Amino acid sequence: MRRTVIFDLDGTLADTAGDLIASANAALAAMGHPPGLVPGRDDATAFRGGRAMLALAAARLGLPDPEGIVERGYPLLLEAYGAALDVHTRLYPGAAEAVLRLRDGGLALGICTNKPEALALRLLEALELSALFDAVVGADTLPVRKPDPAPYRAAVERAGGDVARSFLLGDTETDRRTARNAGVPCALVTFGPEGAGVARLKPEALLSHFDDLDALVDRLLPRERAAQA
Repeated sequence: MRRTVIFDLDGTLADTAGDLIASANAALAAMGHPPGLVPGRDDATAFRGGRAMLALAAARLGLPDPEGIVERGYPLLLEAYGAALDVHTRLYPGAAEAVLRLRDGGLALGICTNKPEALALRLLEALELSALFDAVVGADTLPVRKPDPAPYRAAVERAGGDVARSFLLGDTETDRRTARNAGVPCALVTFGPEGAGVARLKPEALLSHFDDLDALVDRLLPRERAAQA
């Protein structure tokens, strides 16, 4: 079976924090509250998802009924994000080129993200990456989401790969737990908000630049030796 690499999206392939934070602040404004999140300062929370951002903002602003803020604000956040999902977002250096090299090398490639599938597809299109991936599994593709292993396995299978010959490249504890639950290796990037601090999660590998991805793939998924005559 083809070697397979499954990528997280936010914080792994692209720095989406600016647009995510803007959408959370827009949701707060729609509910009559001031901005509660700051780009740069709150990037790590942004990569944990919309509900995490709203919960942080509610606590920081001292808003009553923080659970209600999250539940009412989340649909507003998604609406705001859908209207402006690629204003500040940028691919990390070398990401597109690295993905293209892997695809040209015959690997199966997929996305497994906790971003809603429709938004993930739109973002990949905006970043001109859609044609490079064989599968996209989002937060709402299945009844469960990461760190449940089912979305990861679905991404591998839909990409035409084999879970036993795959690994997950991500940036958070959620990705580390997903890989562990799926019984596959995990590599975490060190160019996100936490930097080299992700080493505390003890992934099988760390990636400091996409220029090094090819060697990392060969280390985690060694090429099969040609059968001897």
